[in-house]
Amino acid sequence: MDGMQRGAYGASGAGGAFEPLAFLQQPHTGLRIVSWLFSLVIFVCVVNEGYINRPDEVEQFCIFNRNQNACNYAVSMGSLAFLCCMAFLALDVYFPQISSVKDRKKAVLADVGTSAFWSFVWFVGFCFLANQWQVAKAEDNPLQSGGDAARAAITFSFFSIFTWGALTLVSLERLKRVCFEEEYEELFTQP
Repeated sequence: MDGMQRGAYGASGAGGAFEPLAFLQQPHTGLRIVSWLFSLVIFVCVVNEGYINRPDEVEQFCIFNRNQNACNYAVSMGSLAFLCCMAFLALDVYFPQISSVKDRKKAVLADVGTSAFWSFVWFVGFCFLANQWQVAKAEDNPLQSGGDAARAAITFSFFSIFTWGALTLVSLERLKRVCFEEEYEELFTQP
């Protein structure tokens, strides 16, 4: 086994030093960083320019058809996905240090489930935001402010579907490797 595969399995590399270059070269790390950036962009776009008002109004409304739920959804999911990415990046750093195959399997199963969940959440978010943007009235935003931020939030919601979906697929491959190691360990460990 080469060094990259041992790092994926964990037990053979448990207790070793952290290798930042090897960590950054793993596909799930790159995808997770991209997903982290996308969630940050969505959150910032909606928080910064997602609330507008007419010149004759004081109260601000959501740019997505004056539907507060659309902005709340984007802000909530963007911030939660951001935190989730941070947590799983920390787990990815710690993963090679986990010596128990069962614990590694639990971590990878959590990654698969979480990634699939977020892919679905961003699909719903993309559909919801795109629909609310499509039915928004021009008279609600006469100054045309915040339109680029709204389109950016919709676009990055769309891209997030695929980054989280790719994370799901990469995690499934990782699960296969961990399950193989579990079977290997059961068959070939000496009593």
